[in-house]
Amino acid sequence: MTFAWTAPERRLTVLHGLGLAGVLGLLVARYVPLARLPFWHCAFRAYTGWPCPGCGLTRAAEGLAHLRFGFAFASNPLGALVGCLLVAAGVLGLVQWAFRLPLPIPRPSPGEARVWRVAAVIAIIANYAFVIAETRGWL
Repeated sequence: MTFAWTAPERRLTVLHGLGLAGVLGLLVARYVPLARLPFWHCAFRAYTGWPCPGCGLTRAAEGLAHLRFGFAFASNPLGALVGCLLVAAGVLGLVQWAFRLPLPIPRPSPGEARVWRVAAVIAIIANYAFVIAETRGWL
């Protein structure tokens, strides 16, 4: 894998957008009790009895927002990890913008990109298996 470096300038990029979305999402999770709203439920689970792949994301976001990391990762491990990465992107984006730092952009080879795609699919499947096992009481 090689890296290309961005120019040291103050430009808003995808990194800044992802970081802003992550920080705003955690602020909403911190101050708005979404899970207690009467219409906030999983329709898939209500009709089938099985959790959807996104079940536990609201609890994971609320856990991260209240700094209860164990609860967040027990609710939806991949969602909690992505939430942490989005906050890290927000911090990195703020530091990059404030100090005009260049950022490395990874350029994977075709083989490395394929490995990362397969690893992402395996992580999503493993996360869904964990969510099913947790909601069914198998763990």
